[in-house]
Amino acid sequence: MKFKDINVIGLGNLLYGDEGFGVAALEMFREATHFPSSVHCIDGGTQGIYLLDYIESSDAVIIFDALIPLDYDRRVYVYRNDELPAFIHRKMSSHQMGLSEMLGIAKLHGRMPLEIALIGVPPRELELNVGLSTEISLLLPEAVEQAHALVDGWLSESR
Repeated sequence: MKFKDINVIGLGNLLYGDEGFGVAALEMFREATHFPSSVHCIDGGTQGIYLLDYIESSDAVIIFDALIPLDYDRRVYVYRNDELPAFIHRKMSSHQMGLSEMLGIAKLHGRMPLEIALIGVPPRELELNVGLSTEISLLLPEAVEQAHALVDGWLSESR
């Protein structure tokens, strides 16, 4: 498989505690990354449908996001390709309507990436507060490591 463009997108609102997980994970990924220029980091914040082009224009996509419900085990979850639709439709992410819509539109357009992965954690605190809880902060390195492993694999398939 040939992967020309890989987009890594961080979703979340930094003003609501652990809801900012996706953006924080993207920043850690960006700081620790020495990938070629074909790997793009996009701070998606809460832009929703406005991120559609980043999905449709790439060969592979990783999305970092905080996952809901709160009662899930606090660990890193990785969902890929066919696992995504069933997962997203359970309303676990505050961005999920935007994410579900984007994936649905990309499918309708026939422009889904060859590979797509959602990496996230269930939030602990969703109150108005800048910064992640300690418990969620401790999961950031594992989430970033998972993303690095995916990108490394995709890049090696491209060679």
